[in-house]
Amino acid sequence: MSNPLLELIEKKGPLLADGATGTTLFGMGLEAGAAPELWNVDAPDNIRQLHRGFVEAGSDIILTNSFGGTRHRLKLHDAQDRVHELNKHAAMVARDVAAEVDREVIVAGSVGPTGELLFPLGELTYEGCVEAFKEQMEGLKDGGVDVLWIETMSSPDEMKAAAEAANVVGMPYVVTASFDTAGRTMMGLLPKDIMTVFEEGEKPVAVGANCGVGASDLLSSVLDMTAANPDALIVAKANCGIPQIKGDEVEYTGTPELMHDYTHLALDAGATIVGGCCGTSCDHLVGMRTAIDTYQKGDRPNLEKIIETIGPLVNKPATEDSASGGGKPRRRRRG
Repeated sequence: MSNPLLELIEKKGPLLADGATGTTLFGMGLEAGAAPELWNVDAPDNIRQLHRGFVEAGSDIILTNSFGGTRHRLKLHDAQDRVHELNKHAAMVARDVAAEVDREVIVAGSVGPTGELLFPLGELTYEGCVEAFKEQMEGLKDGGVDVLWIETMSSPDEMKAAAEAANVVGMPYVVTASFDTAGRTMMGLLPKDIMTVFEEGEKPVAVGANCGVGASDLLSSVLDMTAANPDALIVAKANCGIPQIKGDEVEYTGTPELMHDYTHLALDAGATIVGGCCGTSCDHLVGMRTAIDTYQKGDRPNLEKIIETIGPLVNKPATEDSASGGGKPRRRRRG
């Protein structure tokens, strides 16, 4: 199948993904608890502004405003019958912004967790999970996305179901997980084992980590993934520092300078795609863009170097050899 993401990596090398969708939309007036996906139809100019800011800051990849676009998430807002409509519009709005510039920008269809527990821990069957993701992905495909971007996952079974759905829909896909529980996902997956989830069908174009508890912790996960999977394309999409509660507001400690340094470390650790998650603004992305454009390969960092540069870990790694840095893995691009 056609794969614009791989083609752009072959042309440009490391790519810059975008920043924080939710944080930015809250700044535009989205109310806490509201569904951002409804704005794809009700306030599309705000979503265009979101994407346009990321593109102007230098992002090569923009994620659609569709993270909670499954029927299970939309049901919380009585919009479970609007899955195809809302996801298609999410893709169309992002596609419009990508078409405004004279360079290639990848439109990635954001697919987040269903928010449900799979059987036997919950009532959602594996087959039902595949069907829910397939319904969302068909809307994103019809709206014109280049690649599906399955993100912030914690359950290996849900990751596998999303991958199966992507294969059924016939789209290339990326998968990133949130390793926010002592170096594991909430459901126990270690970073080094992420590729073992995908046993059948087309494998993901890239795998990686996003969100979590801080940039240092995420870089620790990236080290584990690149050491265990030297041939894989790896994504690093960290939160902008550590969240801090100040009154009614949540602020992140990351500065543009810190995110610049984080980008260099992510590339040295073996990541090919670097972006920001919660708290990452356009100002941060400008610093990250500069880091990529001026990047000169350095030594593979170890955990001590990461902590010295970015700050302490929030969670202790799950294994003794986690993120030790090891040797320099041989990497080649697939496809």
